[in-house]
Amino acid sequence: MTNSIDEIADADYIFVTGSNTTEAHPIISLRIRWALKKGAKLVVADPRRIELAEMADYYLPIKPGSNIPLFNAMMHTILNEELWNKEFVESRTENFDELKAAVVNFSPEAVEKYTGVPADTIKEVARAYAKAKNATILYTMGITQHSNGVDNVLSIANLAMLCGQIGKPSSGVNPLRGQNNVQGACDMGSLPNVYSGYQPVADAAVNEKFSKAWGCELSLKPGLTVGEMMDAAHHGDLKGLFILGENPVLSDPDINHVKHSLKNLEFLVVQDIFLTETAELADVVLPGASFAEKDGTFANSERRVQRVRKAIEPVGNARPDWQIIAEIGTLMGYPMNYSCPEEIFAEISALTPSYGGISYARLEQGGIQWPCPNPDHAGTKYLHAGQFTRGLGKFHAVDFTGPAELPDEEYPLVLNTGRRLQHYHTGTMTRRTKGLDALLPEDYLEVNPVDACKLGVEDGQQVKVTSRRGEIVIKVKVTERVQPGNVFTSFHFAETAVNYLTNTARDPVCKIPELKVCAVRVERVS
Repeated sequence: MTNSIDEIADADYIFVTGSNTTEAHPIISLRIRWALKKGAKLVVADPRRIELAEMADYYLPIKPGSNIPLFNAMMHTILNEELWNKEFVESRTENFDELKAAVVNFSPEAVEKYTGVPADTIKEVARAYAKAKNATILYTMGITQHSNGVDNVLSIANLAMLCGQIGKPSSGVNPLRGQNNVQGACDMGSLPNVYSGYQPVADAAVNEKFSKAWGCELSLKPGLTVGEMMDAAHHGDLKGLFILGENPVLSDPDINHVKHSLKNLEFLVVQDIFLTETAELADVVLPGASFAEKDGTFANSERRVQRVRKAIEPVGNARPDWQIIAEIGTLMGYPMNYSCPEEIFAEISALTPSYGGISYARLEQGGIQWPCPNPDHAGTKYLHAGQFTRGLGKFHAVDFTGPAELPDEEYPLVLNTGRRLQHYHTGTMTRRTKGLDALLPEDYLEVNPVDACKLGVEDGQQVKVTSRRGEIVIKVKVTERVQPGNVFTSFHFAETAVNYLTNTARDPVCKIPELKVCAVRVERVS
């Protein structure tokens, strides 16, 4: 997030897109409610009529995958009516002419048929955003999990810069992270192309720094993403895999492909706190420790680094993850003689400029938001104040490319996936929690009444959902939350694992799969 969670409550315009915030981020949604009580305007753009839509001043029922036409049409209106922040654009950005040329053909009238949103509504929403004192944009995987996910994010950044809604309080471009410490994992270099603090693997100076610090010669070649690893394993090019705290058998698209890829490995190790569906396929399972059984740090959505303190000793043979990894590294010939997590964190701070001023001693007083370059720095509440990290903010010319897979006669419906309030990710923890599982013991497929009538199905009846990749059987819930032609379910339940159906098509830049749009057929099961 460019800004902080608490700042949301003081925004006077909140644009939520691709985020079912009340169910996926209920604590953050409280800030939205507080802002509404203070008089803020709320705009929700989502193919599904989520709970936030009922509170919104404007609900934009966009068609799946039509985010870029919507954003470009908003910018077309703002430019056409000269509502953009001229001072901000002139002094703090570049490539403005390219942006103007890119959106010239995206009038609200021209994109109505692509977005499903009336032109007049797009204009009203755009005007309100441009004129707001402090406007914030909140999004999640409804924006990123597309074959054009990077362009979706660039379009949001274009809109924020065009109106000067960034680099100040209660504004900005704010992705809400989907899992605990996923921000921290990325910060630590759990991406194939960067070391900690997003320092590029392919940068010679960065390579030299880490090679010297770690006493070995490191490669300048970036590694593989998760999807690329599965493809490599499928083809026999990847022989071994170590999976830590991840359950791709349920979370990744095209489960049949994932299972075949993992079974095709010569050696699979899974380190987790429970025997997950992925761990069941492993040659070796290593018992990691839960958050309550270890010391360390987490970094949350707002870049806040916080201490985690051990409450109990690890149960059974479980060990903290860092101990397991260090021992394996040592046995493989690279001594990793750390004595405690604080020692590891000191190395992180020494090698990572954005963490340079953060230490355990300081974290004892409370969390610190990076960038925090030195011990005298208080941390950064919001990013890009005064200037962008790269100097000038860069506008990108973004054109519209539709989803990789569209409905046709054989597969006439669009499937969208997401989360339910009661459960979390692949259900590894929440499905084992009796109270939560009692609240929602099984999933269901949301179907619009129009489509339910065509299919001849009612609430509670079972249907078979089929895509080009697989099929599942699941109960129906007839609801107007989804638009005609669309169906929705979550990915929490192994019994109705929706990722048997989803598409492996990926964004060409970040390689995120298009989990939010795929074509399916729904049939009544007698």
